[in-house]
Amino acid sequence: MCDCAGAVTRITCGCKDEHGYEASSISVLSHVTDNKGYFYATVSLEELESKLKVTECKAYLESSPLETCKVPTDVNYGISGAHLSSYRILENKVKLYTVGPFFCTSQPAKPLPNGY
Repeated sequence: MCDCAGAVTRITCGCKDEHGYEASSISVLSHVTDNKGYFYATVSLEELESKLKVTECKAYLESSPLETCKVPTDVNYGISGAHLSSYRILENKVKLYTVGPFFCTSQPAKPLPNGY
């Protein structure tokens, strides 16, 4: 496995409308990760002038630029989605979440015999 420096992640959040009903989810792509694997993505419904309320958000490993290491793995839920749950508040009242690290590999996972 290799780290995914230069990778892109996707943040997907479930939403509810102003009446509390499920609405379409929203997704944003991050900036590319730095050489330590850190990425930055902003999810702001205010910028979209939306009355939706964000519910659960997850981070996914979207892509890697490395030809020799571009198959995402589910280490730390890179494929199935890492929950954004704990955070710290920055000076500008922005919530900073952490996930991962995510990893890629050069080979797709082999299916298990008999599906097990």
